[in-house]
Amino acid sequence: MNNKYELIYEGKAKKVFSHDDVDKVLIEFKDDATAFNALKKAKFEGKGKLNCLISASIFKLLKKNNIPTHFLELKKEHIMIAKRIKVIPLEIVLRNTAYGSLCKQTTIKSGTILVKPLIDIYLKNDELNDPLITKDRIELMNILSTKDLDLIIDLTLKINVILKSFFKNIQLQLVDFKLEFGYDSKNKILLGDEISPDNCRLWDLNQKNDTIVSLDKDRFRNDLGGLIEAYSEINRRINDFI
Repeated sequence: MNNKYELIYEGKAKKVFSHDDVDKVLIEFKDDATAFNALKKAKFEGKGKLNCLISASIFKLLKKNNIPTHFLELKKEHIMIAKRIKVIPLEIVLRNTAYGSLCKQTTIKSGTILVKPLIDIYLKNDELNDPLITKDRIELMNILSTKDLDLIIDLTLKINVILKSFFKNIQLQLVDFKLEFGYDSKNKILLGDEISPDNCRLWDLNQKNDTIVSLDKDRFRNDLGGLIEAYSEINRRINDFI
């Protein structure tokens, strides 16, 4: 990144830099992969570029469907220009199919298609290991108003409808995904962060015999190998469809 841009924030998978326009930022996607709250780490050449390109395509799709997002345009294959937002310290997880932590914490069997989407909300705090949080605790901590939380939940449900349909068209099952939101300079809530195989569980629908083939970060989490190949396949299907 050009030295004239100041590093504002560095997370596990991205760096955020200043922009000539104070209401914008540059987001550089890194090749780092982390899992289990960064206890497991690795680098995969080309991962950042793939996540940036996939996220840009999906943000464009959501914008066409009237979902407000921070995405503005691509600067390079691994860098996007976005609106500067004040990130709300909550992670919104929507689940269509039971898998992972939901099955460890409940009696629901892995792979169960949920009767309706389940939304779990987590406090974005690495020191506390991103705990599951209730609406009452969100209100108690004064993180955001009930009205704004309801708006975020409504947007998440709308995003799910759009993404489920989109991914099904490219033979992918959207199992679950994580979203983050923030406020822009006019105090409007925007979808932020990224939407990529790093924060979506995507299963390949081209498989027979009900075999689960993950095309997402579970390939890294569960030592399945082929992470870049899986991400490249998702990007190829998206480009072929749009």
